[in-house]
Amino acid sequence: MDIVDRAWEFQKRIEERAKRLGRGKYGRVLRMARKPTSDEFGKTLQITGVGLLLLGGLGFIIFLMATELPKLLQGLFP
Repeated sequence: MDIVDRAWEFQKRIEERAKRLGRGKYGRVLRMARKPTSDEFGKTLQITGVGLLLLGGLGFIIFLMATELPKLLQGLFP
């Protein structure tokens, strides 16, 4: 089998998978999906940004406690 035949077979397999995509267990979700409005998109960005800031702040506090707290305790109890 030469390279052209293999390429056609590969293309056929891709097309068959694409045809079955809408009928599988995720087909209904894909059919109902739509592009969000600019308001929905903005709210999603805001909520995601607040979540990232909270998680980052919590991680920073844990980092400070792990690095500075032993130094403070060592100074209090020589």
